[in-house]
Amino acid sequence: MTLGAPGRVGRTEVPRFARGPVGLVVAVQVAVLTALSGRYGFHRDELYFVAAGDHPAWGYVDQPPLTPLLARAVTAVFGDTPSGLRVAATLLGAATVVVAALAAREFGGGRGAQVLTAAATALSTYVVVVSHMLSTSSTDLLVWTAVGLFLLRLLRTDDARWWLAIGATVGVGLLNKWLILLLAAAVGVALLAVGPRRVLRGRWLVAGIGLALLVAAPTVVWQAAHGWPQLTVASGISGEDGMENRLMFVPHQVIYLSPVLVPVWIAGIVRLWREPGSRWLPLAYLVLCVEILALGGKPYYAVPLLLLLVAAGAEPSLRWLRERVAWRWAGPAAGVGVAMSLLVGLPVLPPERLAPVVAMNQEAGEQVGWPRFVDTVADAWRRIPVDQRGTAVIFARNYGQAGAIERYGPARGLPAPHSGHMSYADWGPPPDTMTGPVLLVGRFRADVPFTDCQAVARIDNGVGLDNDEQGTPVALCAQPRAPWSSLWPGLRHYY
Repeated sequence: MTLGAPGRVGRTEVPRFARGPVGLVVAVQVAVLTALSGRYGFHRDELYFVAAGDHPAWGYVDQPPLTPLLARAVTAVFGDTPSGLRVAATLLGAATVVVAALAAREFGGGRGAQVLTAAATALSTYVVVVSHMLSTSSTDLLVWTAVGLFLLRLLRTDDARWWLAIGATVGVGLLNKWLILLLAAAVGVALLAVGPRRVLRGRWLVAGIGLALLVAAPTVVWQAAHGWPQLTVASGISGEDGMENRLMFVPHQVIYLSPVLVPVWIAGIVRLWREPGSRWLPLAYLVLCVEILALGGKPYYAVPLLLLLVAAGAEPSLRWLRERVAWRWAGPAAGVGVAMSLLVGLPVLPPERLAPVVAMNQEAGEQVGWPRFVDTVADAWRRIPVDQRGTAVIFARNYGQAGAIERYGPARGLPAPHSGHMSYADWGPPPDTMTGPVLLVGRFRADVPFTDCQAVARIDNGVGLDNDEQGTPVALCAQPRAPWSSLWPGLRHYY
């Protein structure tokens, strides 16, 4: 069977999908992720997603509703535990592996290329991280990769109806995070610049755009009605981390998948650029990189296109290895890459030995110590006289702290916490009748609107791990200086 150029319009034949070997890769991936899913604990963002899911809405100040609603659904079915919540992340990761293997098939890759792509995807450091813990990136990775797959099928078959699948998927992506607009812009620029432009003509593209807008309409309306807070949050993140993101962009392109895979995705770029009908993908990756650098966005936004480039480079990489009998050194190199990915991305080490891992993956440290954190808060709460606790308030600095207290506090006799951070501010201030002591959790400015604040405790995770909450102060204040309803606008913050 002779195949046309990868991604070229009108090529209709593809190799058979390697269901068995790819299915085996997915089975091993799911087994490992499931076995390790509960070894540490909730990540701070996961605690926030669970809390947000308990306040269902078409939007939140910092994100659309999909991930919080997904968190609510899976915890209702599988239990309100890290393992139960992470079923969603595991399934999203497994689906991403299948989609990447199908993309390799679209590029004309046979069994070997499909299995290599599946294994490379499952074992890439970034994929391991977002398949272990639930985040908006877990969904984004699948959605962006699926958009790429559907574009490849559109170009291969010349069937413009695939724009409907692309539009629906982009709409789902907009319900999760608006970053997918960067992908849409990059692909559009690339197709206009190097073609094939014919796929941009006709009613099906318009229908696909309309479908995307229809799916995303509820969250867009919510954001408009609330003054577009998500744009405010995004601007603040760019202003705060933008320079660091730009400086680390190129190194992160090397390490987010694995340094071992760099030759594979470079082979994909070279292969596609040699074929006029396929140049859109490497150019889209370049345009996306420019967009990310210009906006000061996170370097991992480009990972889905890197996975597609790996899928394109799998076949020529295997051919190169066979021709040069390079398996002798490729095996050990791959072994080192796999070991690093698993060590950095999964809870393999005991928490007390996590310091080197946290230097590479800060998210690992944010899964350690939350029950002990709430124990310390509970000890501080018990300093409040019993007859004053009915009008006392726990006020947390950030959503991770508030989410942990909300999750673990009831078993320790704590009331529901309040916070001005992100959407916690929208879930309301305490009643104005709460005029008693205020337990402050977190680092606050000296001019907080509470009287007679005294430090009473400091967080210690018990394993000496320098994560974001290690050393966090807890202070007890006599009372608020004014009614909570009047203080609340000044207590809202996004960073």
